[in-house]
Amino acid sequence: MDEKICDKYVEILKEELVMALGCTEPIALAYASAVARKELGVFPEKITAVCSGNIIKNVKGVTVPNSGNQKGIEVAVTLGALGGNPDRKLEVLTEITEDQIEASRKLVKLGFCNVKLAEGVANLYICIIAVSKDDVVKVEILDKHTNIVNIEKNDKKVLYKNYTLNKGKNMNKRSFMSIEGILDFTDAVKVEELSDLLDTQIRCNTLIAEEGLEKSYGVGTGKELLTIYGSDVAIRARAMAAAASDARMSGSDLAVVINSGSGNQGITVSIPVIEYAKELKCNKEQLYRALILSNLVAIYIKKDIGSLSAYCGAVSAGAGGSAGITYLMGGTRNQILNAVSNTLAIASGMICDGAKPSCAAKISVSVDTAIMASKMALSGNNYSGGEGIIMNDVEATLSNIGRLGRVGMKETDIEILNMMIGKSDDVNISNS
Repeated sequence: MDEKICDKYVEILKEELVMALGCTEPIALAYASAVARKELGVFPEKITAVCSGNIIKNVKGVTVPNSGNQKGIEVAVTLGALGGNPDRKLEVLTEITEDQIEASRKLVKLGFCNVKLAEGVANLYICIIAVSKDDVVKVEILDKHTNIVNIEKNDKKVLYKNYTLNKGKNMNKRSFMSIEGILDFTDAVKVEELSDLLDTQIRCNTLIAEEGLEKSYGVGTGKELLTIYGSDVAIRARAMAAAASDARMSGSDLAVVINSGSGNQGITVSIPVIEYAKELKCNKEQLYRALILSNLVAIYIKKDIGSLSAYCGAVSAGAGGSAGITYLMGGTRNQILNAVSNTLAIASGMICDGAKPSCAAKISVSVDTAIMASKMALSGNNYSGGEGIIMNDVEATLSNIGRLGRVGMKETDIEILNMMIGKSDDVNISNS
């Protein structure tokens, strides 16, 4: 494989597989708020958070980590200002103290943070405006959770990034990606280049899954699966992944390694593959290569959908997991491709209605679909091109999935947000 292409895939994995504490949308808000507080130099008198609809959707129902079980944009922003460490980015709230948690409760009640909906912006857009007696600081994040594109202090530019949003199609530095290329890379890469990164994903994501099973989080979807269905590998894969989301969505202070900007997607691409590797007694190198494949397939599918949309990311992550499981099962290249297509044929259309405890169940459904899709592919039973959105060529299928998530479900996204914020009339909250 061409060395430069190989290096690009390594770079993508290092960019995407990063640590995050809690759901990435409230953490992105806390990060922007911490940056604003640092630039302001003093604790602000008040903060305004101007957010895209998808940010509002994904923060509304999720517990902010290290918050004392508080939820909401106001909590994330207030904690970020009180004690967030901007140098830790998606782990910005790691050092929050009990005193700061209590202070945040009081400030939220006093209306310290005002939230506004931004119209006509990217699906992932955050603007934090922090005000003190003499100064005003504005921090803007666009398209990716830590991608600060603008910092202003008293209307003067402190930082400005000429960032081009390409409507969810990352057609520049990732335009070289393909399913065939990902498979070539999976076989060719020297796994020691990525072993530290993958060991961190294995360790952290397994740890939070175990915590989700041991303690009471959300409605305990992971525990429920084991109670109802038993503990064979297919159920364990679902239960462990669901339990990790149970913990993450309900305030666990354990970090996860994310995928495509999402902890739940990071869990979905990794935990089922890890469980199957244990069951099959695979060696470390086999597990590494399966995780490389799973992670990259999910990233590739998601790049055309965009960071946030009405298309549930557990489905695209599940397709990655299906590829990884099929690889571990000794599947051929063609069987791996069919496993991906089968997963997308079955589960595409599951909506994202925000980050919340029920994400654990959606992950369970996606993993169940991924396992069935893998078994179908291994036995030669596959959905054919022309059946719905599935094409004979897997790349054409993935193009359809990108269009479905980015364009086809745009109005769905608007209606979901209307329902979540209690609006019964049509309103213009569309994101570009």
